[in-house]
Amino acid sequence: MEQYLQLCRTIMENGTDKGDRTGTGTRSIFGHQMRFDLSDGFPLMTTKKTAFRLIVSELLWFIKGDTNVRTLIEEKNPIWDDWAFEKFVKSGEYSGPDMADFGRRAAKDPAFKEVLDHEMDKFRGKILSDDRFAEAYGDLGPVYGRQWRSWPDGRGGTIDQLKNVIESIQTTPDSRRHIVSAWNPAEVEDMALPPCHTLFQFYVADGRLSCQLYQRSADVFLGVPFNIASYALLTHLIARETGLQLGEFVHTLGDAHIYSNHFDQVNEQLSREPRQLPSLAIDADGKSIFELETSDIRVEGYDPHPKIKAPIAV
Repeated sequence: MEQYLQLCRTIMENGTDKGDRTGTGTRSIFGHQMRFDLSDGFPLMTTKKTAFRLIVSELLWFIKGDTNVRTLIEEKNPIWDDWAFEKFVKSGEYSGPDMADFGRRAAKDPAFKEVLDHEMDKFRGKILSDDRFAEAYGDLGPVYGRQWRSWPDGRGGTIDQLKNVIESIQTTPDSRRHIVSAWNPAEVEDMALPPCHTLFQFYVADGRLSCQLYQRSADVFLGVPFNIASYALLTHLIARETGLQLGEFVHTLGDAHIYSNHFDQVNEQLSREPRQLPSLAIDADGKSIFELETSDIRVEGYDPHPKIKAPIAV
């Protein structure tokens, strides 16, 4: 994962300090590419422990076309909870303590973090127990799963981009149209978070499948390690589905940034030596990509440095 560490160094040493939507502040560069040969091992970060189970359950959530955090909460995956919770606390139905700017406040104030954790636990419990509440506040709008599996075609129907791209890889492998887009301008304003990983394309050569992702906005410390592993996993799954060998994952970044409240964590990570990459194992004979469960997928030989905590910018 030296490519990732070099990206961090480049941003820290040569990036431009900028404001951002969250008010946190970032240091960023524009336009960067990393390439990962998937035959060299599974690119899961070793300089800090990265929660592979969360990566798997989120990706399968996308693949199944789901957009409601209830499914993720059932899997004990909190990745999207903050955006759903933000929707709730800004509603007229919320009557608890002031949760304005809760992400940054919790990072600085342990007492407030206890209050936030209590309110978040109540929120998760109600999402699981109350169908009306889950529909109102658990759904994130037409985010990734909706666009991948049910893109509105403008004629009252939908387009299953993921199913279509699998079929096109199988039937016309040399096509240059193996593309799935999550960026739907007509629905961006209805999404809890506009897609950061906006478009991916597959490429077949010499019986090997490669994938390139264009990511418009890249939270390099928290998000990018997940994105690398997620799209590497997607490439594994599509290769499995289409009977191809593994090629490369190519990660192209637009605005690649490190939040100002992540600088210390990045420096700590840069002080660590990378370790050997793990391997991926899929135990799901007879299951299609659309039938896979989190328990079907695991990594072997993963020996990372300890995790490094950092606040998410909402």
